[in-house]
Order: sequence, then structure tokens, then C-alpha cells
Amino acid sequence: MKWLQVESSGPLSGSVHIQGSKNSSLALLAAACMSGEPVVLQGIPYLLDMQVIKSITASIGIRMESRENGDIFIDASGMRHSDLDRKGTSAYRASYYFIGALLAKTGKVTIGYPGGDNFVSRPIDQHLKALKALGATIELNEDHYVVRATRLKGASIFFDTITSGATINAMLAAVLAEGRTELHNAARDPEVVDTANMLNRMGARIVGAGTDCIRIEGVRELSGCTYSVIPDRLIAGAFLMAAGINGGSVTVEDIIPEHLGSCLAKLKEVGLELEVRDSSITAYGGGLLKATRMRTGMYPLFATDLQQPLTALLLFAQGRSIVSDKIYPERFSHVPQLRRMGAQIEVRSGSAFIKGGQPLTGSHVHATDVRAGTCLILAGLGAEGKTFISGVEHIERGYADVISMFRTLGAKVELLSNAAAEAVVSRA
Repeated sequence: MKWLQVESSGPLSGSVHIQGSKNSSLALLAAACMSGEPVVLQGIPYLLDMQVIKSITASIGIRMESRENGDIFIDASGMRHSDLDRKGTSAYRASYYFIGALLAKTGKVTIGYPGGDNFVSRPIDQHLKALKALGATIELNEDHYVVRATRLKGASIFFDTITSGATINAMLAAVLAEGRTELHNAARDPEVVDTANMLNRMGARIVGAGTDCIRIEGVRELSGCTYSVIPDRLIAGAFLMAAGINGGSVTVEDIIPEHLGSCLAKLKEVGLELEVRDSSITAYGGGLLKATRMRTGMYPLFATDLQQPLTALLLFAQGRSIVSDKIYPERFSHVPQLRRMGAQIEVRSGSAFIKGGQPLTGSHVHATDVRAGTCLILAGLGAEGKTFISGVEHIERGYADVISMFRTLGAKVELLSNAAAEAVVSRA
């Protein structure tokens, strides 16, 4: 058993270097397996999902090695088959990228249903729709599914809803398909653009990434390359919010400010002062936080992955705030945990109604996913006493070293494990 112990820490101050994007990394690692030549990825954070991916790829003959400088070396030239480990691929959500990446090369991919954070359900119907349009057949079984394609052919695909995962998966599959593919109502996320940029570096022919229409001209093969992942805009946004908890000053470095446009606008509205530079942003707290209303949406609107940390911030704003998640209306598992700390929040029809300005008290809480864990850490920093957070494994799925990042800013955060954790919690 592992716990995070979080104490009221006063104003945070300092700067943190933002790691590579988790969501981009998971797509890039799959894309690297499409080449018959070695690929080197730079800036990939070593997360729990990365350990799972290494095991999955090793079992089918793909070399994936971590170098001393942090680079990841991938060589898929020895790939023997694409019957992927069902338990491993069910351990994290983005395992479905290996379908798009490997289908054209092998003609058949066997994979477990996607796992990871589950906000009641994350349907993969748009993934399957795109794959079928490209010529694939799909066999659904109890604990896995099989995707087959003798030959993939370009198609015009209209997504019924905007989805980053399905956009990336369709793009991966279309790169080695015959002819031209057009993806309409495509996601515009920076992670989609990042994946397209790396594929183009490898010899793909993709235009329009970052717009709602992406065009792909199929190629016969991809070459190797060296590529650096974009920084994690979601972690950057959460740390900027941390500046407002107790009135601090936090700088996030090595980021792309343009990726945070909607988040920055909302933080200004809440009352934080921001200083934006070419590759860094500083957030200044200390003023009166204002209640607000926020609704999530697909990029460039406010990200669903930032609604939970924002909820923590709004607990310290006087007045009534409303946070609505229209992407995942059930993504409010953090609310019962915040209530254990004294938060006054009601959830109705995909919206959280927050009565801010109420005192919080440390308690025993559980993180059910990465962003819920971030939310509970932020709340714990502003609560009286100590907060003990279980479900650390979920937090580790998003952060390479969450403890040191918060400690750099002066936060009192400590990892307790096994008997030490149980002894401390029992005395609390």
C-alpha cells in the first residue's frame, strides 16, 4: 500500500519544468513501431503506462530501450506478430493505438479492451467505425477483440463526435493504406498535431492536422527518425492553478503557451495574474479568487482533464461556481472525496455546483484517476491538517515524479508506503 501525505503548505513559490505530454507519448510510442528502421523518442516521461508498453512490445519482438540520457530507442524490425497481450493492453486506455499502427503491417491485431481511467465508459465506436471504413473487419469477444485487414484502402471518414483518440488511431491506420483518406470532424488537439508531425518526419504525407479536416496520402513504408514530444499542457495547467490555492507564485517552464489558451483565460477570470513568455508562464495568486462558471469542450475549449484541478481551486473562491463536463459527464468521482474534507459540492446532470470559501480539513481520500489525484493534492495543500491520498498508482500514470515537482515549490508532500503508511494513517 502507498499513500501520499499532503499538509497545508502556505503559498507555493518557484518554478517547475514540465515533462513531456503523456497523451502524446502514448501515441508516439505506437507510431514508432510502424517503421522498419530505428526510432528515437526524446522527452518521453517514464510513467506506469510506459512500463506496460515495454512489456507488451517485447512480447512481439519489438525492442524498446531506455537510454541513460532519457531517450527511448525503438526498433520494430524484429516484430514477429501482433497478437498483443490481453491483460497488458487492458491495463491502459491508449493501447488501441497499436491497432492503427500495426494493422497495415501485419494484417491482424488481437488486443484486450482498453482500460485505465474509466469514467463509467469510454466508447471506442468511432475507432471501430474508422477502421471499418478503411477496410478492416472486427471480431468482438468477451475479453478481447480482433481486427483484420487484408488490405487497407483510403476512405472519407466523418466522425460522429470529436474524439482525439479515434482521430489519431484513424490517422495511424491511414498512413500505410492505399490511396487518400480524409478525416472530417477531426480533433484539433496538440497531441493530434504532434503525432502527425512525427509521422511526417518518418515519411508520411499528412496535411491539415490541427484543423477539423485531415488529409492523408498513403505511403508504402516509413523510415526511422529522432523526435521530441511536446510538453504536457495538462500538468502545466494544474501547476498554474496551484499558485492560487494559498496565494503563491508558480512558473511552469518548457511549455507551449498557445496550447493553454482557454485555461489561461479562465484563470484570469478567476483572479490569477499571469505573465506569459515564449516558453514559460508564471501565475501569481494572493488576490481574491472569484467564483465562475466553466464548461469543458474539445480543444481549443477548456480541457476535461483540467476540470478536476479547477474544482479544487474554486473551493477557495468566494461564492457559487458551476463546473460542467460535457465530454465525460460522469467524471466527478473526486467530489465525494472532497466532501470528506468538508467541501460543499453537489453534482447534478454532469455539473458540479460548488459553494466556495468553506474551510477544508485533511482526511483520508482516494484518487480514482490521474486528474482526480491532482485535484486532491491541491485541496490538501489548502486544508487544515494532513490529507492522506490512496490510489497513488493512478497519479503515477500521469506524473514521472509528482513528489519532487510539488516539493520544488515548497509543498509538503510525502510518499508513505506499506507499514509506514498504515502506522501514520492509524495515528491521524
